[in-house]
Amino acid sequence: MDDLEEVLSRVRDRVIPESAEREHLRAAAATLADRTREAIADLPVDADVVQVGSTARGTWVSGDRDIDLFVRFDADLDREQLEEYGLAIGHAVLPGGHEEYAEHPYVKGSYEGFDVDLVPCHDVETAGDLVSAVDRTPFHDAYLSERLDDDLADDVVLAKAFLKGIGAYGSDLRTEGFSGYLTELLVLELGGFVPLVESARSWHPPVEFDPEGHAERTFDDSLVVVDPTDPTRNVAAVLSAANLARFQHYARELLAAPSEGLFEPTEPTSLDSAGVRDHLDRRETTPVAVVFDAPDVVDDQLWPQLRRSLDGIVRGLNDRGFDVLRARAMTDGNGPEAASDGAKRAALYAELEVAKRPAVVRHEGPPVAVRKHAASFYESYANDVDPETYGPFIDDDRYVVEREREFTTVREYLESDAAGDVALGAQVEREFAERDVLVGDAVATLAPAFGVPLKEFYEPHP
Repeated sequence: MDDLEEVLSRVRDRVIPESAEREHLRAAAATLADRTREAIADLPVDADVVQVGSTARGTWVSGDRDIDLFVRFDADLDREQLEEYGLAIGHAVLPGGHEEYAEHPYVKGSYEGFDVDLVPCHDVETAGDLVSAVDRTPFHDAYLSERLDDDLADDVVLAKAFLKGIGAYGSDLRTEGFSGYLTELLVLELGGFVPLVESARSWHPPVEFDPEGHAERTFDDSLVVVDPTDPTRNVAAVLSAANLARFQHYARELLAAPSEGLFEPTEPTSLDSAGVRDHLDRRETTPVAVVFDAPDVVDDQLWPQLRRSLDGIVRGLNDRGFDVLRARAMTDGNGPEAASDGAKRAALYAELEVAKRPAVVRHEGPPVAVRKHAASFYESYANDVDPETYGPFIDDDRYVVEREREFTTVREYLESDAAGDVALGAQVEREFAERDVLVGDAVATLAPAFGVPLKEFYEPHP
């Protein structure tokens, strides 16, 4: 444990912001808040501004440059006016900013090197009265600010640095990791960073924490942390089972062999075409890639659709006997040949154990003893004059036919209309019609643009 404390002491020195950094952020946030109040004064409605998030609570990792300001309007203000006034204030405070969209639009910009989000919300009495999801954020801030002392706040910073180091931090729907709020609640609930990792190494999902003991529903997630400000919500709902398992793996590693490296994110590297071919030669699998223009939507809309589409394609491949070994969705933008105009390409990538199937496929009917169903099966094929069908005949105790297989090669299937009949994301489906299909060694041509996800695919680690 002494070794662990030595490691944590050095990490604290690196990741906990020093007084100068804190003062710089405080001054910038205060100036932005003053500007916001001035912009509010020019409107025909009342509102106030509150700073929220980790920089408001002193729980940010040194070097993070985020300031989140929420403008709270009366709960009775309709959504259209809230958006209108919120954007007017945002552009007044951040004249070089641009609009982004969560549940409703807000302005994102920069000030003195800080990334600033200026978000309108409703000033509701309780989190249970929220009009939109962002309305609960000030309640999160108030809850944690009342309970996190300086020592716990420092431990939150350690926890965030650890989760960033292992690649499990971030509640966006691409990462599906730990949010800042979830991390802070866990540190608070367990009493510090070390108690958290000591607890996590022995978790047997599903694991549930209910800080205020007032859960109002049952959650079907691997990790459940009931929101203390809104008991109908699981704060860990976005967290994937893989990232929970990743946290447990590295919690055990940290406690068994403490290392500062676990708190340092690794810079992603790419696999080149030759590297892809080396893996293909060694693995002797058949890789396939379905490549298409990624829908022009934000990542939080894109990634759920890509994963849904990947699941559909994998089921289609397996149902036709091509036996998927492993698969993942990918987007480009990481290599030297990524689109310069910002347009994205997406790929549904899979490795197959089988790439070619026989011309016939076995189709088993019910046991002959099951009279009604067996007779129906027999009659449907006995009257079939298709010369490509063998049977029906009896194998063991049931009727069997061997019939022509619809697709004998994976390319035939992926280029057919049947590949688009699986459950694809709604917006992916439109782009999927113009897909390119790469099979075998041809996937190596993806490396210049998809080098990072290909590296992660062929050189995986926990």
